[in-house]
Amino acid sequence: MPGGRLTDEERRHIAAGLADRLGYAEIGRQLGRPASTVLREVTRNGGRDGYRADRAQQATRRRARRRRPAPPHPPIPDTSPGRDPREVQEFVESFTALLVQQGLPRMEARVLTCLYVTDSGTLTAAELVQRLRVSPASISHAVAFLEGQGILRREHPTGHRRERYVVDDEIWLRSTLAAARMNDTLAAASLRGAEVLGPTTPAGVRFGVSAELLTVVGDAIRNAMQTWQHRPAGADGRRPG
Repeated sequence: MPGGRLTDEERRHIAAGLADRLGYAEIGRQLGRPASTVLREVTRNGGRDGYRADRAQQATRRRARRRRPAPPHPPIPDTSPGRDPREVQEFVESFTALLVQQGLPRMEARVLTCLYVTDSGTLTAAELVQRLRVSPASISHAVAFLEGQGILRREHPTGHRRERYVVDDEIWLRSTLAAARMNDTLAAASLRGAEVLGPTTPAGVRFGVSAELLTVVGDAIRNAMQTWQHRPAGADGRRPG
């Protein structure tokens, strides 16, 4: 399958092509593969004169086993009354994956999700270590990153020696406001780029169009934030912002 791993049959085809003194490009064309794929395969498995399909297949399997990471310990599931632990765990995994897709490092995403799904929105480092089954150092690094992004904060409750890490209802508000500030910075830089490069040049036009789009996006974000901050109070009497 083009783009996937080479199969046993494809490796035998490569070996036969080498025996017939075919070039990498011709072998790749016959397989529907880039010539670079064939070249890389042959180079890492003995070269033109030493390539053997069966040995190449065995070597690939050995490399795959060495690269395969150990399966992580599954987090301790939520056991709150009225909740299905399996459904909670499936949601935790899918939400963590979504945060990773959005650019958050995996450990930071796991910590944030673990805090976010608790009713209290707060846990100690020891509780995070226990729930996620990772090292204290991993928790420390993740918390430092999330705190630096304004996503969580530390609290030292009176009468308690251990600090607690807290997420609240406004984490996405702060994240969105940070994104709006970055958007405004990019819009201003794009306008400057259009001026420097010349507004009628292809590069200048490119920057000018980008500035227009970023300005529209920034205005939309600010309007959305105003709507959110002026929405009616919820059932708990709280207003956002």
